[in-house]
Amino acid sequence: MARDPIGRWATIALALLLFTAASPSDWRPLDPDETLVIETSKGRIVVEMHPELAPKAVARVKLLSREGVYDGLLFHRVIEGFVDQTGNPNNHDGGGSAHPNLPAEFTATLPANALDAVATQGSNGLGGYIGALPVVGEPARGARDGLRVWGAYCPGVAGMGRQADPSTANSEIFFMRDASRRLDHDYAVWGRVVSGLDVVRAIAVGEPPEHPDKMIRVRVMADLAAADRPNIEILAPSSPLFRAELDRLKTREGANFSLCDMPISTRKASGDAT
Repeated sequence: MARDPIGRWATIALALLLFTAASPSDWRPLDPDETLVIETSKGRIVVEMHPELAPKAVARVKLLSREGVYDGLLFHRVIEGFVDQTGNPNNHDGGGSAHPNLPAEFTATLPANALDAVATQGSNGLGGYIGALPVVGEPARGARDGLRVWGAYCPGVAGMGRQADPSTANSEIFFMRDASRRLDHDYAVWGRVVSGLDVVRAIAVGEPPEHPDKMIRVRVMADLAAADRPNIEILAPSSPLFRAELDRLKTREGANFSLCDMPISTRKASGDAT
């Protein structure tokens, strides 16, 4: 699978555009209460969580982080071009925490205007972005002017692991190294990596890896001292700059355009685009 769907030179061009054309209103800060900071043996991963899609999964990830359950756990199943899986206290597939399993949260019903930007639209529904998260939606049955939505498994998207029974998510979590849309609508999406996708892709591969990497320390951003918090902002999907770049990509890719083609753009709070 291609690592960079828009290409190296397109990425450079986007960075230059962000640096020269963006205004402060184009950027938004991370919500400390909905951001997970994971210090791994390969570097830091920052995940923006989305309780509007999977509230129970997000609550569980926060709880286990605050209990220290995730600290020191191995990435026990890592497949190149697919996923980094971790979060099992036994450091292998199956099992879970001392807390009960979670019900399936594969879809959510949201207001019709929930998407910050619409990327694709057709008779069967639409695709777009809620914050940095790519989602697919369709009219919700029995909900007036509502959308039934689910997360699209693009690079960096965070999901809940489970067994064959849909209601067996517990503590295992995984991060997409690359896109795998076959997971859409079948595993709860609870967030997306907004910084550290390079770290996700650097985690040692194997089932299990011969020399596994680990999550050294996992914390909700709100629980960190100010000096330890990620100092980044994200290009807002509702901004004219985001929409202009989205339109450019759609024009360039034509029928081949995918929700996963739109990169996440961040900058330091001082204003340097990355």
